[in-house]
Amino acid sequence: MYLCSFYLKKQYLCSQNDKEMDEIQRIKQLRQELHEHNYRYYVLNQPTIGDQDFDFLMHELQDLEARHPEMADPNSPTQRVGSDLNAEFTQVTHKYPMLSLANTYNEQDVADWYESVKKGLAGEDFEVCCEMKYDGLSISLTYVDGRLTQAVTRGDGVHGDDVTANVKTIRSIPLVLAAPAPADDLFATPSYPREFEIRGEILMPWAVFEKLNKEREEAEEPLFANPRNAASGTLKSQKSSLVASRQLDAYLYYLLGEELPADGHFENLETARSWGFKISEGMKKVKTLQQIYDFINYWDTERKNLPVATDGIVLKVNSLRQQRALGFTAKSPRWAIAYKFKAERVCTRLNEVTYQVGRTGAVTPVANMDPVQLAGTTVKRATLNNEDFIRSFDLHIGDYVFVEKGGEIIPKIVGVDLDKRLPGAQPVKFVTHCPECGSELRRNEDEAGTFCPNDMHCPPQIKGKLEHFIGRKAMNLDSLGEGKVEILYDCGLVKNIADFYDLTFSQLLGIEKRFPAEDGKPERVVSFREKTVENILAGIAQSKQVPFERVLFAIGIRYVGETTAKKLARFFKNIDALSAATREELMEVNDVGDRVADSIIGYFNNPENLEIVIRLRKAGLQFEMAEDEGVASSDELQGKSVVVSGVFTISRDDIKKMIEQHGGKNVSSISKNTDFVLAGEKMGPEKRKKAEALGVPIISEEEFYKMIGAI
Repeated sequence: MYLCSFYLKKQYLCSQNDKEMDEIQRIKQLRQELHEHNYRYYVLNQPTIGDQDFDFLMHELQDLEARHPEMADPNSPTQRVGSDLNAEFTQVTHKYPMLSLANTYNEQDVADWYESVKKGLAGEDFEVCCEMKYDGLSISLTYVDGRLTQAVTRGDGVHGDDVTANVKTIRSIPLVLAAPAPADDLFATPSYPREFEIRGEILMPWAVFEKLNKEREEAEEPLFANPRNAASGTLKSQKSSLVASRQLDAYLYYLLGEELPADGHFENLETARSWGFKISEGMKKVKTLQQIYDFINYWDTERKNLPVATDGIVLKVNSLRQQRALGFTAKSPRWAIAYKFKAERVCTRLNEVTYQVGRTGAVTPVANMDPVQLAGTTVKRATLNNEDFIRSFDLHIGDYVFVEKGGEIIPKIVGVDLDKRLPGAQPVKFVTHCPECGSELRRNEDEAGTFCPNDMHCPPQIKGKLEHFIGRKAMNLDSLGEGKVEILYDCGLVKNIADFYDLTFSQLLGIEKRFPAEDGKPERVVSFREKTVENILAGIAQSKQVPFERVLFAIGIRYVGETTAKKLARFFKNIDALSAATREELMEVNDVGDRVADSIIGYFNNPENLEIVIRLRKAGLQFEMAEDEGVASSDELQGKSVVVSGVFTISRDDIKKMIEQHGGKNVSSISKNTDFVLAGEKMGPEKRKKAEALGVPIISEEEFYKMIGAI
């Protein structure tokens, strides 16, 4: 019996071992397949399976990896989703300095460079590799044994930030290269060196950029000016999961190392393409100056059809041997130059100037023009900024104006074709009264803007205040949105921010509004169904726990932004002390000047504002600092910039909160303006090295507590 049991147990263990071995083999197989599918989809743009099938394989791999933690691999395809953990970037010294290129803007400068190369090579024949100049964030990728080991930003050219975790989320960047071909296979792709570096540009595609800005606009967050800024801000995010969601792309353009496949730069990149890297299809090798001009002229037009932003052409001497012979200046290589495209400009007719009123009452003139194609989009409106801007161009209705977009998302008027101005054309006159409520407009002597003073009854200002109040950084009423707020206002249910807290289930249920199609957007209907109403009321109830500093920001005092609200809340501790403060007392708060102090006094001198505050207080909102928020505050760190690095006895967030409570400012990177580094255990060695090099003091956690009087 025992013998039988032993054999059965042995048979069971063998079957389990066989199963584990099969699963381990399956993990390896799935990783290889998914790397291949990523390459085909994001680099070749030739997917061989659908998204659903890809997701199925990914889920299978995730399940298997969860069962086999011993198979953990930082370069597994499952790691591209990123993490929600915050992480500081470590500074890394570049093995090869990342120098910038000299810029040129005309054909004569290109010719001068071409002649200087010819002279530097003493008449020796040379080839030039012409490439697109992508407008993104420079990156350097290091591979060892075919695996991505480090990704570093350009930084100052000598040192950069290690952003490896974030770069791993970019699907066009291979984490693991295909296995090198056997040495005796004469027809196979050449194997890659054991260690090499490849450089390129991290980019945000136009389609992703426009979608992101639309989301930010709806969330009342500042818009990114261009894809370059968006890509840079994304890659520097402390959360790799955010980076993964932004769908960044990458094009690689320079291979470095000790054992490169060829002497030709062009040839090396073509080989890197075969290893799985995304290399521009627009790259071309030429010999003559005219061929360079032809390349520039072709791409000056064709670049508008590319999915990513470009701002010029890069010209490089192709031979690495000749590059070494030409050498470098103090700032840039002699063997390469960048030709920058001129910002695209179009001419169109100005038909009308209309005026928009914002949340703060600022009145912005808008040029309405004949529709025209510009940088890949149809443009028919452009901001005119303010009255001074209009006067500077002496704009007349019917003028033909020059409009540029360049790298910016917002079109702007940059000139007027005076030769096309018609006799009798009328100059643009800035409005004197609010186009929404009819109030006489005002303009302060020290401001360029004009504003409507009727902040309590001007419809756009009321809606703006309501939308500001529910925002993420204010009361965070995410169950409401711009569309729902507009409906509540139009229905007469919400006329000021206190009205949110009087809403009832019966008032909201069944409300519906149809929004007509406009600007290419389809018609949509917003309905207040039972679940929607429950979510709205639950969010309103939950907002009563929002801390005082955010409530103060939310009520919308002119010139009191998020940071100023925080400082005021911590200085005065409650709304009563703030509302009773004199001008001199207000100006004791750091960053509060005449304009902010006068605005606060004006707000609390308005009976309608006081009534709103009283109603909000009765509704249960927080109008004083919680005890744990108000204790141990001081000015010990007033005006000091502090970098926090390492592990502490309390959370990093609590440490940073204490710095702010005592007047300090948290900054992310060390510079000559840093007052000190607060170092915990395991402080980053590169940060320590930089602090010591700049002479920035490094203090311990215990020394910090003594500094603020905590011990």
